[in-house]
Amino acid sequence: MDFAFDARTEELRDRLLAFMDTHVYPAEAVAEEQRAALASPWDTPPVVEELKAEARRQGLWNLFLTDRHGLPGAEHGAGLTNLQYAPLAEITGRSPQLAPTALNCAAPDTGNMELLAQFGTEEQRKRWLEPLLAGEIRSAFAMTEPEVASSDATNIGTRIERDGADYVVTGRKWYISGAMNPACEIFIVMGKTDPEGADPRRQQSMILVPRDAPGLTVRRAMRVYGYEDHSHGGHAEVVLDGVRVPAAHLVGEEGGGFAIAQARLGPGRIHHCMRLIGMAERAIELMCRRAVSRTAFGGPLARQGVVQEWIADSRVAVEQLRLLVLKTAWLMDTVGNRGAHTEIQAIKIATPRTVAGILDKAVQLHGAGGVSQDFPLAELWAAARTLRLADGPDEVHQRSLARRELRRYA
Repeated sequence: MDFAFDARTEELRDRLLAFMDTHVYPAEAVAEEQRAALASPWDTPPVVEELKAEARRQGLWNLFLTDRHGLPGAEHGAGLTNLQYAPLAEITGRSPQLAPTALNCAAPDTGNMELLAQFGTEEQRKRWLEPLLAGEIRSAFAMTEPEVASSDATNIGTRIERDGADYVVTGRKWYISGAMNPACEIFIVMGKTDPEGADPRRQQSMILVPRDAPGLTVRRAMRVYGYEDHSHGGHAEVVLDGVRVPAAHLVGEEGGGFAIAQARLGPGRIHHCMRLIGMAERAIELMCRRAVSRTAFGGPLARQGVVQEWIADSRVAVEQLRLLVLKTAWLMDTVGNRGAHTEIQAIKIATPRTVAGILDKAVQLHGAGGVSQDFPLAELWAAARTLRLADGPDEVHQRSLARRELRRYA
């Protein structure tokens, strides 16, 4: 068993680490200053576009798009495997507000691009996938609803009804990531085309709804622990009131929405976990810097036994998580997403919960500063805690994983 990264991964890691040090970390404060002067808080700070241009110039672009998609042209990505991409995504997780967007590797666009690459028609790819790959537009994925328990996707109430050459979409969604960004031009909407169908997993379909379609209203921004989460283009409540779109906007076939959603969410879950490890690494770094620079009760905080325990336990936890994430990425490459189902669920359960705990310790060590805007810790904690709900809550994954384990003994 070889734990070393291959030469391609090492070369990209070196370039990405240099990009982070030279461009991304210095841009964090700049982005905050620029955002305060924008006409709308959802407008993109100019420094973000500068980062995107530099990342593209350096070939650090669309790294998430693995070689299985087979899209031609260097602009479509580096053609990496999941195992090669994992340590790169981890690095971007150290600055989740800027780095993923700078590399065109930010959710929800990554999952939407993979969905269009795998299931979109040639026309859909040309109209929506190509500008997404170029970083010219943003997108949203509209699945979660406020009036049903969306942890069970078969509950979705949005209707997609055929009417001649069109489909008519009616429903209400919320926490729709990316929808507040003015550059968001396309929504991938999940709804029911056959609500009375015998198979509850064949009732749903996916359809592409342009932002400017009559009847689509982005009603309000939804906050996450008080944050507006500009990195993802916000999380919005969206109303679809008899939105009419051509039948050619259907993604895949009628009744294929549930399967498409599962195909999309698998890679999305591991990408979140990769970035979470980077968030944990930054928390450990900030803890160590704080511990050696602050004095209390006659000595540096680093001499306090409880602080040493926090740091040691955090290091052990991160090393464990990283190995599990890398194993999962390797399985996705070798046996496919279905073959890695157990491991994908395991990392989705373990990583957000563990990283939120590490960030909580870092907040505690920083005292009042830990909950302030002067350090990234509070916002990172909110993001990690939210990921215990996003892409399926812990309990749904625990239920499914336990059933799979028990099946072997039934």
